[in-house]
Amino acid sequence: MWMSSTHSEGNNRIVSDNTVIPESHKDLLESTALANVATAGPGGAPQVNPVWFGWDGTLITFSQTKARQKYKNLHKDNRIALSIVDPVNPYRYLEVRGKVIEFIEDPEKAFIDSMAKKYLGEDKYPWNQPGDERVIVVIEPERALTMG
Repeated sequence: MWMSSTHSEGNNRIVSDNTVIPESHKDLLESTALANVATAGPGGAPQVNPVWFGWDGTLITFSQTKARQKYKNLHKDNRIALSIVDPVNPYRYLEVRGKVIEFIEDPEKAFIDSMAKKYLGEDKYPWNQPGDERVIVVIEPERALTMG
């Protein structure tokens, strides 16, 4: 993996480039841990909530309904941060900072169904509501911070 810069801040290692996820923490992106996603809210205050996520080896994805504040936040400001804590060792984590590069319409809800399979072992997402309009939020990581 090519890395443009690596340096340390205390016990934390920071890696920056377009393929920022260090090998030592890629397992967290392949786990069923939740990602705590942070965006800037309407008044600039941070808004954070846990989400199920996917990872294709380069990009991170999660599902969102168009009615949610997070979707609105990301349309105003595409900067995003997420942190994933190791479910086995809470002192080990991966923080990713980046930008949303795309919103993909998901009218058949295939992506959220795939997340239900990953996280619940169910073929269909059980909490769909009539009228929900889902999109897949696609994140391009720009920087990673790790501990542990």
